[in-house]
Amino acid sequence: MSTEKFWKELEDVNSAMLGIGSARHVPMSPYARKEDGAIWFITAQGTALVDAVTQGETDASLIVTGESNIHARIEGNAALVQDRAKLEELWNPVASSWFDGIDDPDIRLIKLTPAMAEVWLTVGGLGFAFELAKSKVTGKEPDMGEHFSLKF
Repeated sequence: MSTEKFWKELEDVNSAMLGIGSARHVPMSPYARKEDGAIWFITAQGTALVDAVTQGETDASLIVTGESNIHARIEGNAALVQDRAKLEELWNPVASSWFDGIDDPDIRLIKLTPAMAEVWLTVGGLGFAFELAKSKVTGKEPDMGEHFSLKF
């Protein structure tokens, strides 16, 4: 499976669980950027995620499930990045609700560079119900979508 499908599906994800090193997984808004080969996060100084990276912990895990057709476990390396242009590109109403504007000194960018991903692409809610009903009529297993692994 190509990485194209992975990046395309990840664009529609608004919430996922990010963990870095010893910092537990917490809900975050991911911003997937195929052109960067990265998934970005806007967070704040003093969070456990930022503290973990600051202390040299870079092993990251992102769990995607629930809201879209992609479910995934993504592992890679996390880094803190100071990049005003990237922050301006990513800035949105969700981010602005957590900070006192784009110039808030507590804003931090985390860049997750994937090393591997295990991905499930499903048929979605209505498609899932249809596949279950069809399997009852035909006696065949329902088509629940694709499952594949990627290395970056």
